[in-house]
Amino acid sequence: MTPGSYRINTFIFEVEITDMINVPDNAVGIVTTMEGKAIESGQIAGKMIPNHNNYQDTDTFLAAGGYKGLQEQVILSGSYFLNPWFAKVEMLKMTEIPISHVGVVISYVGSDGEDLSGVEFKHGNIVGKNHKGVWAEPLGPGKYPINPYIMKVEYVPTTNLVLNWAASRSEAHQLDKNLSTITVRSKDGFTFNLDVAQIIHIPAIEAPKVIARFGNMGNLVTQVLEPTIGNYFRNSAQDSDVIDFLKSRKERQESARSHIGTVLEQYNVFGVDTLIGDIVPPESLMKTLTDRKIAEEQKVTYETQMRAQETRQALEKETAIAEIQKEIVKADQGVLIAERIADATVKKATGDANSMRLQANAEADRMKLMASGEAEKVRLLAIAEAERTELVAKADAEKITLTGNAEAGKILAIGKSSAESYKLAVEAMGGNNFTQLKVMEAIGEQHIKIMPDVLISGGDGANGPISGLLGLKLLEELGNKKTNESKADNL
Repeated sequence: MTPGSYRINTFIFEVEITDMINVPDNAVGIVTTMEGKAIESGQIAGKMIPNHNNYQDTDTFLAAGGYKGLQEQVILSGSYFLNPWFAKVEMLKMTEIPISHVGVVISYVGSDGEDLSGVEFKHGNIVGKNHKGVWAEPLGPGKYPINPYIMKVEYVPTTNLVLNWAASRSEAHQLDKNLSTITVRSKDGFTFNLDVAQIIHIPAIEAPKVIARFGNMGNLVTQVLEPTIGNYFRNSAQDSDVIDFLKSRKERQESARSHIGTVLEQYNVFGVDTLIGDIVPPESLMKTLTDRKIAEEQKVTYETQMRAQETRQALEKETAIAEIQKEIVKADQGVLIAERIADATVKKATGDANSMRLQANAEADRMKLMASGEAEKVRLLAIAEAERTELVAKADAEKITLTGNAEAGKILAIGKSSAESYKLAVEAMGGNNFTQLKVMEAIGEQHIKIMPDVLISGGDGANGPISGLLGLKLLEELGNKKTNESKADNL
């Protein structure tokens, strides 16, 4: 009965109240029913029945032909009203596929589907989803509500996977926890150990084939990788001596990678690389090898020292020769220097002679140029002087002409003036008086004394002293007139 209020005759019916079924997050409910028809032959769980509301509608489930027992259908997180006398629920965690892995589903329920592996794959059936067998499509990283009683999920890593054949080293995936150091025997009968690391990669699309072939990753390691790698190195060691095996480590590693990679391809696994780790030869052999190596190194040391002594002797010899050679070179250099000094002296004398010759030629040329220039200069000066003299003569002649003309004009003017003056004086004074005047002027100009400065006559005549004073006065007037005429001439 669902939640609600009901009128029930308790004398006829007995009602038991139970709690709801709560399925938490990240969990899945595995259902087992107590009623229904028997599960079909060859099946381990009842097929899915639709429209029964997650087993809450019991009548619908039974009417649709529901089966009794373990059910394929699971219930997810939530609360459910389930009849505890009809169905029991077991809570399990969801199936989680981590990052860098895929989950290959192996289903134990469902119909037989068509084999999708192809005719070349003969190691099991690979079927489609919801069929019995290995599903061809793996599950990617995530969480899935899978019933672990009817399905199994195998985890297959899709990144590079490292497996160590070493006694003290194992990876986190623990697939190599049972692998150990490989013990081999050489051609010369020595037993020694070596560590090997194998890197493999399984593509996601090849993971179903690997699981269909081996069932899980552990079987791949024990059934293929361990015997393949161990036998390869054992066979390889038997074909060579220990020393040769140690010396050809790189070549053997490349050969192992190629051989093991070819073998793994047959199992849908890609061999990325094969790496040889530590190689531990027998202790007795190592001691022998060490002693031999020390002896060889000592021999090399002695030979090296002997060569060093020989080299030292050769060096000393060469050093002595070099010292003698230095003196020889010094003498040769002295001769060469003397020759070069003599050559330099000759060249200097030749250069000086050439220099003097060039200087003499230059001086002669200079003197010729100077003489030519001086003659030209004299000629030009003479021409210039002649022209100057001619010009000066012409100028003097012109000056004389002009001066003569001017003087003649002056004399003419003076003469005309004097004549006019004389004419006026004659008219004014009379001819005799003017003549006497001129005679007296001439006597005065020549400073001729014709009589004493003072003439006082004691004669009988009555005008003796007076005549003397008149004479002095006349001389004074003549002198003033002469002075005035001189000033007039200068003006």
